[in-house]
Amino acid sequence: MNDAQNEENKNSNTIDGLDECSPEIEAGGSSVQDELAVKSEECKALNDKYIRLAAEFDNYKRLSQRDQRDQIRFGNEQLLKELLPVVDNMERAINAARTNGGDAALIQGVELTLKQLSGALAKFGVQAIETAGQEFDPSAHQAVSYGPSDNVPANKVLDEFQKGYRLHDRILRAAMVSVSSGPTQGNERDTTTN
Repeated sequence: MNDAQNEENKNSNTIDGLDECSPEIEAGGSSVQDELAVKSEECKALNDKYIRLAAEFDNYKRLSQRDQRDQIRFGNEQLLKELLPVVDNMERAINAARTNGGDAALIQGVELTLKQLSGALAKFGVQAIETAGQEFDPSAHQAVSYGPSDNVPANKVLDEFQKGYRLHDRILRAAMVSVSSGPTQGNERDTTTN
């Protein structure tokens, strides 16, 4: 029987021991709650960081795609800029040959070559900027002179010295123009008194 009593005493000691440990478990429970709250805050902070990084990555992707589209669209810009003086010189050669009575066949050949070159430039999105009679636009025109005109209203293009070109929606080269200041002023009066 001794063994049975010893066993019963052990069980009662264990139950008594649990009663004494329960305040520690409750105190430990609040520390578990604190740790859970800390981990929950860390989780929220990491989730916020993840959301920000995902948004930044989406923005980066969009910018990269836009840059890639622009590179494809405007990648040949430098080459096209280099071809514009060739077009200018061909136009000058045609005008000079016409005014000096050049060979008609030669003029026609240069005109056809110019037309072919202009067609190739147009295929890549190059367009001439209209200037004659247009309102002066500082983003598309470069004013090299400013003077009065009885025929052209103020701030309108008088004459074009060099053609301007656009590549799609971007200025490839601004047109060099003269701008009208309006009609000449006839306000010159005789200021002498008799």
